[in-house]
Amino acid sequence: MSSIHILTGAAGFIGSHLADALLARGDVVIGIDDLSLGTRRNVAAASTNPRFMLHECDLSDLPRASAAVETAHGPIDTLWHLAANSDIQAGVADPDVDFRKTFLTTYSAVQLCRRHGIRRVVFASTSAVYGELPGPLAEHAGPLFPISNYGAMKLASEATLTAATTGTLDAVAIARFPNVVGSRSTHGVIHDFLAKLARTPERLEVLGDGTQEKPYVHVSDLVRGLLFTRYHIEEKIACYNLGDGRTSTSVAEIARLVIQRRSPSATIAYTGGCRGWAGDVPRFQYDCSRIHARGWEPSMTSTEAVTLAVDELTAESTVAGSRT
Repeated sequence: MSSIHILTGAAGFIGSHLADALLARGDVVIGIDDLSLGTRRNVAAASTNPRFMLHECDLSDLPRASAAVETAHGPIDTLWHLAANSDIQAGVADPDVDFRKTFLTTYSAVQLCRRHGIRRVVFASTSAVYGELPGPLAEHAGPLFPISNYGAMKLASEATLTAATTGTLDAVAIARFPNVVGSRSTHGVIHDFLAKLARTPERLEVLGDGTQEKPYVHVSDLVRGLLFTRYHIEEKIACYNLGDGRTSTSVAEIARLVIQRRSPSATIAYTGGCRGWAGDVPRFQYDCSRIHARGWEPSMTSTEAVTLAVDELTAESTVAGSRT
């Protein structure tokens, strides 16, 4: 029997891949997205499936979001909450973006659960909640002091959801992502490098000195991790880092990979300094041993994920360029 899911941010980078995976399970997906970052193109394939519905509305508009939930014909298995401002730099420029798009959407998601009797939430959180801590970032670390508005609003969202388990929710699964790469992404280092080379094919400007180094996970692996967290972990409040946890990739290495595929004769111009931009954590190690011990690991290392994503996004940008 098909399960029914509410998926916020359904037309976004990660949300659209999760929608595809849930549909492949034979489930029903009711998507909610304001299309500020997501696109209908991302869910073009899903939209041909009669078990998928996309409602274009702001999650914070509770009457409209509630009307979308009411299109479900049966009990709702899970609310997957992926709606957020995923562009950290945009939140640095305008803190209201993270408050409205990240925290208020979470508050509204809890209200939807209360109104419609939804008892289980899977929440897309982030490594940005940790801030700059010494040593590998593990789930038991604390206190947490984020250095970006994005991280702060994600941490506040985690607290809002865990508080809801005292009455509204039976279970909350918090999945903390590292840097996620792959097809359909709208921002991030690979996306930025490709856009810069499209403007100046002979020169790639790289923020910082290139030594920034982080773990990356491919979106296909991340979606498998999300499904594992939902269907193989039974805890009232589950909080897990998702990722490889053993490997990472430097900005300089990503720059070289992008240049090789897009503009082999381009030179790299570093702006200098150890930090790319305000709010950026230049390097960190991710401890994913807890989720690995439960039985899930990604299929790709960090650099394998980045390499595949560079190929995917290069192909997408070439196709997009041919349309203009």
